[in-house]
Amino acid sequence: MTDTPQRTRPLRVLAAMSGGVDSAVAAARAAEAGHDVTGVHLALSANPQSFRTGARGCCTIEDSRDARRAADVIGIPFYVWDLADRFREDVVEDFVAEYEAGRTPNPCLRCNEKIKFAALLDKALALGFDAVCTGHYAKVVTLPDGSRELHRASDMAKDQSYVLGVLDERQLAHALFPLGDTLTTKDEIRAEAERRGLAVAKKPDSHDICFIADGDTQGFLAKRLGKAEGDIVDESGAKVGTHEGAYGFTIGQRKGLRIGHPAADGKPRYVLDISPVDNTVTVGPAASLDVTGLTAIKPRWCGTAPTAPGVYTAQLRAHGGETEVSAELVDGDLHVTFTEPVRGVAPGQAIVLYDGTRVVGSATIASTVRRQPVTSTS
Repeated sequence: MTDTPQRTRPLRVLAAMSGGVDSAVAAARAAEAGHDVTGVHLALSANPQSFRTGARGCCTIEDSRDARRAADVIGIPFYVWDLADRFREDVVEDFVAEYEAGRTPNPCLRCNEKIKFAALLDKALALGFDAVCTGHYAKVVTLPDGSRELHRASDMAKDQSYVLGVLDERQLAHALFPLGDTLTTKDEIRAEAERRGLAVAKKPDSHDICFIADGDTQGFLAKRLGKAEGDIVDESGAKVGTHEGAYGFTIGQRKGLRIGHPAADGKPRYVLDISPVDNTVTVGPAASLDVTGLTAIKPRWCGTAPTAPGVYTAQLRAHGGETEVSAELVDGDLHVTFTEPVRGVAPGQAIVLYDGTRVVGSATIASTVRRQPVTSTS
């Protein structure tokens, strides 16, 4: 097996440059490897002043300028492409709609699927580029038959393969991740950027949801969806509090419930269920969060789809650990059983399956099986 970036033929590469240190170093490494690299910054905000507050967010004029300066230092052409309308429709509006429906989406997966490796890649290929390069920490491996696999990064602490689990084999064939083999700390990546003369070496990483610069997801949703007061109930259906919008909660949430009196056993309560139909949030003990299985829809495979039941490890959130599962496809949906119960699993989240370090594929969680079913009237 060989990593895709080690191909002998130089490629025409379009490097997505966010204005951060990872994408700048990735573009520099691609150019240093002999590829014909062009940098592009994606303008994803209709109001480019609005998507950064300190280390939060991205996509501002400042980020565009940082990316341009990095491209100048690397010595590659640079362009800004306006994908704000596509980003709003495919990522932001989808995010709002999912929360309104009582689900918990991951906008980073949606952005990778719809923007960076659909809109961007399709445009790149139409213009004659061979590949899109990003600063993600993951590896594309080329097999002897020429097919591609997506694998975890060499450094598990920085691995980002979870948010790339939506990529299919065609997209992997045109993807470069020059940081995937890096066995270094982020400080060493910054030191490399400084050695290369890249001014973004000391720039803070963006984090959280890029289009919610202040980190207040509930406030963002309230502005879009309006306040809608409803009941917070326990598992018996008894009212224990009120809320200003069921969309402001996620399964497994403990903080911010604002329940007026403690549970009978004195233990913390968690969000167990969200019902957008009657605007009700059900809370209960931690044990009621235990999930033994789930059904996930719209599977996307990083290669050939499994044809038989199998045992894998699964990751349920971007910074979560792995858990052993049995999985099989039934009528196009993915049915998963956990070897040990897990908590905090919410419809709308992505489940990504792994076979060792190889990413098998991903799917969107539609429903879960609880060890202790929620029995409220919601």
